[in-house]
Amino acid sequence: MQHFYDGQIRRYITQLIRLLSNFSYKDGDGALRQIPVMYGNITRQVSHIIRDNSENKLPSIPRMAAYVSNLEMDRTRIADASFVSKLHIRERAFDSNNKEYLNTQGKNVTVERLMPTPYTLTMNVDMWTSNTEQKLQIMEQIMMLFNPSLEIQTTDNYVDWTSLSVVELTNISFAANTIPTGTETEIDVASMTFQMPIYISPPTKVKKLGVITHIITSIFNERTGNIDLSQTMPELMAYQDDYEKSIKADIRTSIDGSIDSSVATRKDTTAVQGTTGTQFDVYVLNSVVQIIDKGVIGGLVWDGYLDVIPNFKTGLSQISLHRKGIDVPVIGTVAVNETNPFQLLVTWDEDTIPTDTVIVGPVDTRGSVDFIVDPTTYNPSSVKQNGKRLLLLKDIGSASNVDGADAWKGISNIDLVAGANDIVEWNGTNWEIIFDASANPDLGDSTFIPTFITNLKTGVQYKWNGSEWLLSFEGEYRKGTWKIS
Repeated sequence: MQHFYDGQIRRYITQLIRLLSNFSYKDGDGALRQIPVMYGNITRQVSHIIRDNSENKLPSIPRMAAYVSNLEMDRTRIADASFVSKLHIRERAFDSNNKEYLNTQGKNVTVERLMPTPYTLTMNVDMWTSNTEQKLQIMEQIMMLFNPSLEIQTTDNYVDWTSLSVVELTNISFAANTIPTGTETEIDVASMTFQMPIYISPPTKVKKLGVITHIITSIFNERTGNIDLSQTMPELMAYQDDYEKSIKADIRTSIDGSIDSSVATRKDTTAVQGTTGTQFDVYVLNSVVQIIDKGVIGGLVWDGYLDVIPNFKTGLSQISLHRKGIDVPVIGTVAVNETNPFQLLVTWDEDTIPTDTVIVGPVDTRGSVDFIVDPTTYNPSSVKQNGKRLLLLKDIGSASNVDGADAWKGISNIDLVAGANDIVEWNGTNWEIIFDASANPDLGDSTFIPTFITNLKTGVQYKWNGSEWLLSFEGEYRKGTWKIS
């Protein structure tokens, strides 16, 4: 066995000596003098050393001496010797140049603590005094602290589960002539006995924390429209012939007929996203991202999940959102909301957000609307201003209706006839359709181009997918379609 010494018993002795080191007595002149404390059993040999081997020199008094009188195993406190306690610790990063801790994550370790062995440590404390008054002053100060015990702490190490113990006063001997001084007994000695339940711990195993921080997951095969179960269940899918097995790739052969693996490429690479190990859905709206827990938006706080992301830094780390129909991921820097830990605040990179589609109108040319309204309940009289644009949620008017809603009529009393999802603009005299939703369907071919507009009232961007207006990049993101790095 390798040599191991941690000074564990020494720390308990030191704590007891420190506990007794701040007492004082009042001398004949009324001055307070501190009482020195030393370690050691006072034998005849020690007495001669203190006297400098001379019978003409008297040792200074009063003073106290502490020493171990007994150490034995406490079988009543013995526990399972094979038990191992594991503790996962994440330290704060330390700047060695500026000698300060940073608000970022540092080393990650796993500490394995083995079961310690219990002992009972008994110590005696002898008090040398020259008269009874000195003895009474010292004993009264000590005795009022122990009722009947006092708690001590040997270390301030967070992972030391044996650092706390108690000192119990178990016995008092008021007078004893324990110091051999020839034929004289001019020094009065009192003795106190203290007991401490202690633990002797074996070495602790410290390992680098192994946490999965990056997973590559095939979420969905857009080519076939199926979830690729063969990636996770190869044995169950091995003998099915309804669908391409396992990793799907374009394989090329060389002239001699052998497979040229250097040019094999996956067919479903567009469905593979990198995640951060935080496997949950999120909801994005404006500049806030919240975790979806059991269908509840904002059901969990962010702090615990961001801790597992390596080198995460507030204001520097980025979130990346992936969605079908958007060519490049939407990216923004993130920081936890200090007043609401359920929210992750995002500063979006404007260059990654889809650009609004410019729509030419009779008065204005831009890629936004002023309001999104239900024309069956909304009165537009107050917004009949040149260039004002409205996105309609429902149909309004009919060609067969000779007298439509008065609020939507123009100055020349012309009815507005528009469909749901249309965009209309006030041209100074009438409402004019500038985006006809029925004329922009998605026919499933390459000719369809999505239309992006921003609602100036809320700042939210929408996308026309050929059948309805949807949030362009905001909304719900399933696990695997977003990541923080």
